[in-house]
Amino acid sequence: MAGLWKRLNGRQSYSTLPLNDDDSQSVAPFKTRRPRQLAAPISIVCFLLITGFVALYVLFSFAAPSPAKSCDSIDEGYRCSPEISQFWGQYSLWFSVLSEIDVNPPKDCSITFAQVLSRHGGRDPTVNKRDSYRNLIAKIQLHATAYIEEYEFLETYRFNMGADQLTDIGRQQMVNSGIQFHRRYKSLISKHQPFVRASGQDRVVESAEKWLNGLAEAANQKSPSAIDLIIPEAADTNNTMSHGICKAFEDGPKPGVVASEAWAASFISPIAERVNSHLPGAELTNDEVIYLMDLCPFDTVAAPTGRISPFCQLFSEKEWHQYDYYRSLEKYYNYMNNPLAPTQGVGYVNELLARLTETPVKDGTTTNHTLDSDPKTFPIDRKVYADFSHDNDMSLIFAALGLYNTTKPLLNNTMLDTKDTNGYSAAWTVPFAARAYFEKMQCKGEKEEYVRVIVNDRVLPLEFCGADKHFRCKLSKFVESQAFARSGGHWDQCHIA
Repeated sequence: MAGLWKRLNGRQSYSTLPLNDDDSQSVAPFKTRRPRQLAAPISIVCFLLITGFVALYVLFSFAAPSPAKSCDSIDEGYRCSPEISQFWGQYSLWFSVLSEIDVNPPKDCSITFAQVLSRHGGRDPTVNKRDSYRNLIAKIQLHATAYIEEYEFLETYRFNMGADQLTDIGRQQMVNSGIQFHRRYKSLISKHQPFVRASGQDRVVESAEKWLNGLAEAANQKSPSAIDLIIPEAADTNNTMSHGICKAFEDGPKPGVVASEAWAASFISPIAERVNSHLPGAELTNDEVIYLMDLCPFDTVAAPTGRISPFCQLFSEKEWHQYDYYRSLEKYYNYMNNPLAPTQGVGYVNELLARLTETPVKDGTTTNHTLDSDPKTFPIDRKVYADFSHDNDMSLIFAALGLYNTTKPLLNNTMLDTKDTNGYSAAWTVPFAARAYFEKMQCKGEKEEYVRVIVNDRVLPLEFCGADKHFRCKLSKFVESQAFARSGGHWDQCHIA
């Protein structure tokens, strides 16, 4: 996209790690020549010294970076093999998405309020998926009669993934996220202590703790602050950061499954044919080939440094783009463009409006009235807030806000990229450690504050509230634009028998 703004100041320099240990840069062989006879021993010494320096230069210029170097970074996020690693749908590790405009505030403007809504860091598969992946590896190793070319590693691969919990790289992601948040809002945080909430699942709570560790590290504090509030996740508990109490939505149809399966029918068959030709005897189904693709991000996030997994090299760049679209279809039609999906995010939006305007929460959907009416558990006079949740819940909240209203319904028979979808994809919106920043800013000569939304470093245009050239809306216009949330959405349809 022309005109994309890429922030370079303060970025770490790096070299992309190789795909595997054998992937080294090829260097054209030197042509052999008969050496000239040197006139004196001094000339020989000089020649040897120069040759040595040249050899060292070539060695350090072409040598691949150490495999021990982490692929994750504070400002850029995951940076190894971006041509594929940024196309793993919601299983992508957080990366900085290019923004059309500068993420720094405009000149003569200062940030007066900052709230982050974050997904937890990289994790092991869920229990059910973990069992499916383990069974897949067992099937391959039981029935495959040969392991051809890059599939050779599967013969001795040992499956030892856990379930549901953060991995080491996932924990580091959250530390890095806390550091990045402090870098961006340092002047605000120096005067105002963040109020931190976490939804009650273990990996979410630990993510909030690691984020606070990063915040403390960036501020040179000896010990991090504690989480202010943990809200349980249960089917009968009101929790704006964990859907579950709208029966019609939870028990209703899942159009994302239908849409993604329709797309899989058109792209996965030729991939399955090739995979089975390299694993004769295994006879993997289309679903099992998708599981094999899933193992690329999960095996990557299981590595201590997040190093690219050998599972990833089994598929081409084009196939990873097709896979990313498969995951995006599922996420979009289940949690974005689904009749009752936006309603599940209404409670959180009304809490956000309360914080932005410093007025009591007005909501009759998913908010916990006991918590939200107590200034100890829901203050409205703070300037910095941090909430930690899941990818599905973030998608529901984005839908309630209308952040991707300009995205036309995704096609299930033709692959669309982010240019076609106005910036929507699962990888761009809800990767592991995803983060959405909601800002208020005060500008010189202006009476009213502005609101801006940044998702994974990309400033969103906010067409729905008449954003200016800096993609900002006046606070009053932003509040006015949230009529759907302020009216309760379609909550009245949640418990129809």
